[in-house]
Amino acid sequence: MRLNVPISVRYGETDMMGVVYHANYILYFEDAREKYLAELGFPYADLEARGLISPVLHVECDYGESVRYGDKVVVQLAVTALKPTKVQFRYKVFDGEEIDLDEAKPFATGMSEHCLIRRDDFKPVSIKKAVPELYERYTAALEPDYQ
Repeated sequence: MRLNVPISVRYGETDMMGVVYHANYILYFEDAREKYLAELGFPYADLEARGLISPVLHVECDYGESVRYGDKVVVQLAVTALKPTKVQFRYKVFDGEEIDLDEAKPFATGMSEHCLIRRDDFKPVSIKKAVPELYERYTAALEPDYQ
């Protein structure tokens, strides 16, 4: 399952050149991932209510064409790898005016990997065992060929 999340670039997200500051793409990825979990029927707040948090293990971003203040973009994401202890998401940032995202060239691409840990002691837990319904939803949504 892919999700397209619209983002409106705010002035405070840009640098002196009016271009989105590089670290803000990671925030866009995070916003999209939070909405993705909600679409799966498992808002991030539900994890926290269970005493679990989902830290980033790895993140990367490759930049192409600049995104500027006032632009409207779409962050498209999908689950691309899954193990009992971690999940991987891939992201593409597109022009929000594009109609056919399958043919469009992304402004940026990225990836993040996450695990689950217990909030009280920061010990890792198996997603599959601790939250089996989330693991099942990730499995159903998995798109390993999404690059």
